[in-house]
Amino acid sequence: MSKTGAGRFFEDYSPGEVISHAVPRTLSGGERALYHALYPARGALHSSDEFARACGLQASPMDDLIAFHTVFGKTVPDISLNAVANLGYAEGRFLTPVWPGDTLRAESQVIGVRQNSNGRSGVVWVRTRGLNQHGVVVLEYVRWVMVRKRDPDAPAPETVVPDLAGAVAAKDIVVPAGLDFGDYDFARAGEAHRWGDYAVGERIDHVDGVTVEEAEHMLATRLWQNTAKVHFDASQRPDGRRLIYGGHVISLARALSFNGLANAQVIAAINGGAHANPCFAGDTVRAWSEVLDRADTDAPGVGALRLRLVATRGAPFALRDGDGKYLPEVLLDFDYWALVPR
Repeated sequence: MSKTGAGRFFEDYSPGEVISHAVPRTLSGGERALYHALYPARGALHSSDEFARACGLQASPMDDLIAFHTVFGKTVPDISLNAVANLGYAEGRFLTPVWPGDTLRAESQVIGVRQNSNGRSGVVWVRTRGLNQHGVVVLEYVRWVMVRKRDPDAPAPETVVPDLAGAVAAKDIVVPAGLDFGDYDFARAGEAHRWGDYAVGERIDHVDGVTVEEAEHMLATRLWQNTAKVHFDASQRPDGRRLIYGGHVISLARALSFNGLANAQVIAAINGGAHANPCFAGDTVRAWSEVLDRADTDAPGVGALRLRLVATRGAPFALRDGDGKYLPEVLLDFDYWALVPR
């Protein structure tokens, strides 16, 4: 009997199935240091214990996307080891901060399946929860992924497509307990822009760019224990190229958005996201944002901005063509709520 496995294929998923993912991961300052080395991340709340304490927290929490990548990585061997592409996200909420020393694990429920017309692959929808060592859910999100079939001649399962919200309602945003921006230090944060300085419809060019290196993206993907074959094995794609993990692009774009959104300190929710086109080593990633909405919160001095974050190889503010399709240079269209000082 073989002691190794090839991972799950499309026909192995059934709506309603709950998957408990291996392996729990204890996070430390090492993950933070590597994250800040891989991406130009410098948000003050996630860089300085003293800044975080002045904002009402016990210390500096782990970057929100460290928690996301860690939980996502846990799911890969069961959900996307044989993926063609990770397609999108919805209904994501960050429910409680993750601190150095916390241990995260993940579980997913299959909520939809649909075979593609080519008969060689299908789309699987899962709702994933990340839990800490106390069993507290720290984040949750839905994603859908295109997965190869093991046997193209296997019958198609009954199609189930989940009905997903277009966005997380502002009232459902969770503000970290104790967060207080009433005495926020704008000088130490790096910019003076407050919640009220941003207008719905405003677009921001984040100016800077980062050229993706093969070694860096593979190091980052290993850091999150993401084992998807397409990120490492050049023989997995007909073009012989390693696909950049989509989360790597999210983190690059989020870090680049510091220039113009330095005070968007906390990612509170993921409304939606699409990896519009593949990213490869050698691509230079740039970012721009659009303010989609604003909302109040009950926390002192804390407001919320709904932001579209776009990663692109091209010029800012170009997104779709005349037919509504993403332009070929657009890599990521990411819709999220961020918490900012009022």
